[in-house]
Formats: sequence, structure tokens, C-alpha cells
Amino acid sequence: MITAEYTLPGIHVRDHRVDVPLDWAVPDGPAIAVFARELVDPERRREDLPYLTYLQGGPGGKSPRPTARSGWIGEALKTHRVVLLDQRGTGRSTPVDGSVMAALGTAEAGAAYLSHFLAPSIVADAEHLRKTVFAGRPWTTLGQSYGGFLTLCYLSQAPEGLHACLVTGGLASVTQDASAVYRHTYPRAEAKNRIYRERYPHDVDVVARVADRVAAGDVVLPDGDVLTVRRLQTLGFDFGMKPGFERMHWLFDEAFAEGPVAGERLTDTFLAGVRDRTAFHTNPLYAALQETIYAGGAGATAWAAERERAARTQFGEDVRPLLFTGEMVYPWMFEEIRALRPFRPAVELLAARDEWPRLYDLDRLAANEVPLAAAVYFDDMYVDSGLQLETASRVGNAHAWVTNEYEHDGLHEDVRVFSHLRGMLKDKGLFGTG
Repeated sequence: MITAEYTLPGIHVRDHRVDVPLDWAVPDGPAIAVFARELVDPERRREDLPYLTYLQGGPGGKSPRPTARSGWIGEALKTHRVVLLDQRGTGRSTPVDGSVMAALGTAEAGAAYLSHFLAPSIVADAEHLRKTVFAGRPWTTLGQSYGGFLTLCYLSQAPEGLHACLVTGGLASVTQDASAVYRHTYPRAEAKNRIYRERYPHDVDVVARVADRVAAGDVVLPDGDVLTVRRLQTLGFDFGMKPGFERMHWLFDEAFAEGPVAGERLTDTFLAGVRDRTAFHTNPLYAALQETIYAGGAGATAWAAERERAARTQFGEDVRPLLFTGEMVYPWMFEEIRALRPFRPAVELLAARDEWPRLYDLDRLAANEVPLAAAVYFDDMYVDSGLQLETASRVGNAHAWVTNEYEHDGLHEDVRVFSHLRGMLKDKGLFGTG
């Protein structure tokens, strides 16, 4: 149902909310809410335009909250209605946080609950919205990062709902497990560290001083969490974005206090910055489900990132120059980070679970007829370009554009990414209709 209708600068908006089963296999069981925001050019609000549905990155990421008609959204509104889906558990779609997990009471209940917030359920939600709110018309999807994982699941599960698909930095491996993924991405993270040090050589000594001070103990973040070196290392997540190196440089630029009480005292500004970038206050599901998104078929994820890190001594906490890690989540984070502590019992069970439904139907993907245009960022730190291209070779009617001009967030940094993919579909006469 429509819950609100209003106009932003250059964008007319309708808010939609529907109730869906928590477990799609038990349609009469407990329900949750799913929210989607429909955008349209105000001057075309009464026109029968095709739909473009955005599949947000994550896991655990809510849809964009636009403030103006700009970027890829502005471009898409020239031809489409844009649907911004808050994936279940995020934004206004029955969000999951520490209070929810604590209320569930047991590790078993928590793990069972979280298992319903993965790709198959998100795709089922999208199909329900398409059929009940958006007249059942096949739509085009735009999947950023994890949204590309969702796209492959959508093509496996309900291709009849798709007119065409765009993907940016998100062609998940359809054959490799979590360990294989991290075997590819750790070297990518190490390479990004080298670029950072070459670009800002002065930072090497500053980072070492900070790490030594943190290792000495008693460094407390503004929210009361004790800062450890391994948590400091997770700041490297930003190296996969543009301008991540610059944001890191300016963070460490103000690390140490100056003046009469300086010494090796870390500034409040620095500590607040570290907290804000590593606390997961707004997206705890990202950490809780990060490895589980790779689970499909037999085999436990079993804290793959932690196991792969143990084989790479160069990422040790006592190594200098200190290496930052990338898009990895570790078991100790659910002890050291307050927003994640309520998730710990449940995620331990998820990591140990060794039987999962298949995420991708390889036969159906091979026979796919839905046009798919994908931007593959050659230097992507999060989703290995080699694995992406291997996936593209396995999906029928998939067309990859490989570029080293962008980082993982190219879609949000430059409207030309969206325009290029749109052009790939326009060449086939597919983007402006359906």
C-alpha cells in the first residue's frame, strides 16, 4: 500500500509498504514489513513508464535516500520509474539490530531468524512487490555490489520477473566458496596498501606510531569500546572506494595531539573517526551476514576470512609497516564492537552450519536469456575481477565491460558508469522499454 506521497527537488515520490512472510516457505507464519520508494519525474508522474529497480549493496545496506535529482538516479528518471527497495532487515523494512537479536533470546532462535535475511528471501520479496504493487510487469534491475549477487539469485529463481539486468562490481562467483573468495581478495587488499604507502609515504610512520600506542593498551573509543590494533586494521575497508586513500590520510593527519598535553595522546577527533568507521551502528547486518552470503550447498563458511588471514603473517598486528585489511569480518569483532555483541551467539551458529540451500542454479544461468550488462572493475578490492569474468562466462546473454578507471563505488562516483551500461542495453533495443 502507498503510505506517503510527496515531491523532492525534481523527484516525485511514493512510499510503498507491504507485509511478507518472514519465511517464504511458511506463508501463514510470522510476517515482516518490506518498504520500497518509487521515484518518477514529476512532469511524467501519470505516464506509463517502465520500472528500474535498484538492488543495493551490502549485505545489510538500505536503499539510497536521494536529496536531489542527480547521479545515476537522475539519468534513470529520464526513461524510467525508479524503485528503491529497502532489503528486508534494513531501513524501513523491519530493521534488524542488537535489540532485536537480544529479544530473540537464544543462539538458535537468532540464527534461524537471520537465515531468512539472505538473497533467496530478498528476491522473493522483490517478486511479491512486482506482482502486487507494480502491476506484475517485468522490470529492469540495477545491482550494485551485493546487488549483483542478488541479480544472479534472481536470474536463478525468477527470471520471468526480469526484463534486463545491470550490475556494477557484483558478479559473484557461482562456483567458489568463501575461502576461495578471500584467497583472491587478500592479495587485492595488500596491493591497495602498497598504493596507499606510495601515495602518502609520511603516513607510514604515523600509522606505526598509532598502532604502537594502541598496542600499549588503554585506548578507549568515545562509545566505550577498547580500541585494538586488529580493529584499527579494519579501516582498510575504505581502500576499495574512491577517494578512500585520501580519507585515510586525513584521518591519520590528526591522529596525535599537539601542545602541552600532547605526547603520544590520540586526539578525540581521531578516535571519533575510528569509531564512526568501525562501529556498525547503522548496518550491523553487514557484519552478521558478510560470510553467510557465500554459503550455498554443503560446507560451512567457518570464519573463512579469519582462517585465510592466519596463513598471511604480513597482516599480523605487530608487523610494521602495518597492513590494513579489506572487506573481511572476523569472529573477534562480535566481542570487541558493542553494536555486534548481541549477534555473536547467532553468527557463531551460522558460521558452523554446513548445509545451505543452493544460491544459484547453474543450468538456468547458462541458459539465461535475460540481457545482463555488467561493469567489472579490474582493480576491485571487494569482488575479484577474475572471478567476476569467470561468472560472466557461465551466464547466458551476459556482457561484461572491464575497466580500471573506477573503484568499487564507480556507480556512485560517476554517472558515466550507468550511462555506459544503459548504452550496452540500448544497442540491443532493451533499455527504454519493459
